[in-house]
Amino acid sequence: MNPFAFLSSLGTGRPPLDDGQRRRLRRLPTAPHLDSRPLHAQRFVVLDLETTGLNVNRDIVLSIGAVLVENDAIDLAHQFECTLQRRLKTVTESVLIHGIAPSALAGGTAPAEALLQFMEYASDCVFLAFHAPFDQRMLGRALKDELGYTLRHPFLDVADLAPMLFPEALVHPGGLDQWIEYFRLDMPQRHHASADALATAEIALILFNRARRMGLDNLHELGQRLGRWHRARRAERHSL
Repeated sequence: MNPFAFLSSLGTGRPPLDDGQRRRLRRLPTAPHLDSRPLHAQRFVVLDLETTGLNVNRDIVLSIGAVLVENDAIDLAHQFECTLQRRLKTVTESVLIHGIAPSALAGGTAPAEALLQFMEYASDCVFLAFHAPFDQRMLGRALKDELGYTLRHPFLDVADLAPMLFPEALVHPGGLDQWIEYFRLDMPQRHHASADALATAEIALILFNRARRMGLDNLHELGQRLGRWHRARRAERHSL
């Protein structure tokens, strides 16, 4: 036991990690790059967070749901689901929508341990999420606050990929429900981290199939096309 371990947590408001947690943190793999591997050869983790609200600077993560996508398939045997231990002073509208009971939050996993387990699960993945900038900011802040860890993994936004690859859908700007309806997916449960991650993963597989038919079979090309799509949309808005 390091007698000076507590020094690393001074001024952060978080309890110090134990020796085992610090070893696990050091063993986390480095973040990957968007490279030229075919999409089926890439390891994706589809992420959904339930939070106390939508303020990325103030609200906090309540639960994490994720599913692994590899070899053009969703690995249902290796899903990730965890409720973080929280003691909320007030129950926000967002908490009511998610349906997470105060007892579940009180009995959840300590935030640092939950986030460490999740990053061990994620490993060297590329993250996919619906409205990914929000999940990226919330996860990044939680990891920094609880573990002192800087998130560098690439994120792709399914909410942008969908209208880029399916412009005929005329859904943009739309939510996850609209794309579930457009693709006629059977998703009886919503507003739950694991269920939303699974829905996003099913949409992602549809998008990757369309991307391949368009000659976009790796993340580097897909990222470049997405960048051009964003620039075109900005130019279109400025011309109005």
